[in-house]
Amino acid sequence: MTLKKRFAFCLLLLCQIILAQNDSVTKLKEVVVSDANLKKYSGSQSIQVLNDSLIDRNQPSLTSLLNYNTVIYFKENGLGMTSAPSFRGTTGAQTAVIWNGININSQFLGQADFNTIGTRDFNSISVKAGGGSVLYGSSAIGGSIHLNNDLRFKNEFSNQLFFSLGSYNTLSANYRVIVSSDKYSLQVSISRNSSDNDFKYPGTTDQRNINGEYYNTSMNTTFGYKINSNNTLKVYSQFYDSERHFSLTSPNATKTKYDDFNTRNLLEWESKFDRFTSKLKVAHIGESYKYFSNIKSQLFTYGKVETSIIKYDLAFDVSDKIKLNSIIDYNSNKGHGSSIDNANRETGSASLLLSHVLNDKWDYNATIHQEITDNYGNPFLFSFGTRYQFTDFYRVKLNASKNFRMPTYNDLFWEGSGNPNLKPETSYQAEIGNEFFTKNFSLSITAYYNSIKDLLRWVPTAGGGDIWSPENTDKVRAYGAEVLLEWKTKIHNHNFKVNGTYAYTVSESEQLIEEELVYKQLIYVPYHKLTGSVSYNWKKISSYFQYLYNGDVFTTPFNNPASKVKDYNLGNLGVDYDFGKKNSYKIGFQVLNVWNENYQPVLNRQMPGRNYTIYINLNF
Repeated sequence: MTLKKRFAFCLLLLCQIILAQNDSVTKLKEVVVSDANLKKYSGSQSIQVLNDSLIDRNQPSLTSLLNYNTVIYFKENGLGMTSAPSFRGTTGAQTAVIWNGININSQFLGQADFNTIGTRDFNSISVKAGGGSVLYGSSAIGGSIHLNNDLRFKNEFSNQLFFSLGSYNTLSANYRVIVSSDKYSLQVSISRNSSDNDFKYPGTTDQRNINGEYYNTSMNTTFGYKINSNNTLKVYSQFYDSERHFSLTSPNATKTKYDDFNTRNLLEWESKFDRFTSKLKVAHIGESYKYFSNIKSQLFTYGKVETSIIKYDLAFDVSDKIKLNSIIDYNSNKGHGSSIDNANRETGSASLLLSHVLNDKWDYNATIHQEITDNYGNPFLFSFGTRYQFTDFYRVKLNASKNFRMPTYNDLFWEGSGNPNLKPETSYQAEIGNEFFTKNFSLSITAYYNSIKDLLRWVPTAGGGDIWSPENTDKVRAYGAEVLLEWKTKIHNHNFKVNGTYAYTVSESEQLIEEELVYKQLIYVPYHKLTGSVSYNWKKISSYFQYLYNGDVFTTPFNNPASKVKDYNLGNLGVDYDFGKKNSYKIGFQVLNVWNENYQPVLNRQMPGRNYTIYINLNF
């Protein structure tokens, strides 16, 4: 039976359930969340929500926002250059980026470049730690990042204009408008970022960052319309265009550049009838790139992938305490490029989710998921989580799951090197979380263990030379602990807030050295990462200080101490004043890397020293 036939059969089964809906009226909530399942079925895992005010405080790239506010470590090849996360000791391809409920990781690399995602086009950004392949598919092994455009159905007309100017001729601008009523809601956001990025290396007098300039432009449009009290249509659309000149590691190296163009379009139809909620999503995602190995030449290599997605979600409230949800989806990818022949891939899946509130203190959720694909095996996945509140200030969470990651287009089809016989990575993980909370204080401590089988990596072929090929080789165990802290208080007109995160991470691959099995820490995974922030507001004056510590990392699989990238401490300082009366009109100033730290996240990839930004943020 072909994939399309199997998918159609699953769809037919679910359609039988739709016929059971009746015509009773359910009043819609004011806020329509773009990814409701994140809250419903991930309560036993750690989730951070980064809101508008925090997004505005940081630089516009997703790398900067998450680096200073979460436990995620970033392997960044210079300011504005390529950036990949390491979440709980995993690789960049094992962290999923979810755009309004849709996985948008690159079909070429299997991962998202976090410096190609602007943050100011979104209402909120959520970070979920731990496995999520049941809900979000391939690559959700270490965790997932959720980019949300949430609609508000109420009478509103608002505008926000943000503009900043910084060192190295760094410009950032964003305009957002919201127009809505109880019938419709429209949000439009346009962003532009650019920089000469020609900073001097800290501690030197003549060395500069060469060929580091970049620009990017994005537009995000979200529209929702209530057809009636039962039915709502939502449309999400985004395009992103950028050009980056990759920074040189030596003055004599050849100058290169890289162009990105990505489009994302999503149509969602939501219906509510009595105890049923039906959601149909149809999406199209396009990604393309051009790489110029010599900036003076018109010759380039390229790649392009078109992805079509159909996803159907049917939820049934058995009672006030028991909720069931069935999800089926179908993905079709068509890709081609300079090093990849025309390649097609189809995947489908079916999931069943259960959420049960046993009483006021105890609830649990369980999920199962079956993949159906024509390229590799059909993995069966599951997850189970529960939480119990022992007292008014203490709660414990438990979660276990099986997750996976499929090989990418480059892994399977790269001309002369691809390996069509690759297996998907599989992961078994478990975690326990302890939460302590009062009105103004919260503390979360989570310990986890993750065992990854058939880890994908590129290695030299048997013939040697410069030819590399991917294979399933390593077994990896990742374990550690994460701490999230928040404290806030108000004394008259004085508002104080303290946030902090800490991650201890061990991520080891199994290696055979002199006929003995040993474990070595994966490259670019620090044992320690620490962030902290202190903010103080008084009347119309706001100020904050951010701190980041990244421990040293190995750059070779054999953990040679001589090849380590040293640890570094960074601090940012900011202050703004609101001179508006009826509306908020803020002017602010930031000092980044206040200690002028000389640091490199990646070997020979220099980052800037102390630099400055002035900005204005108008809400009207």
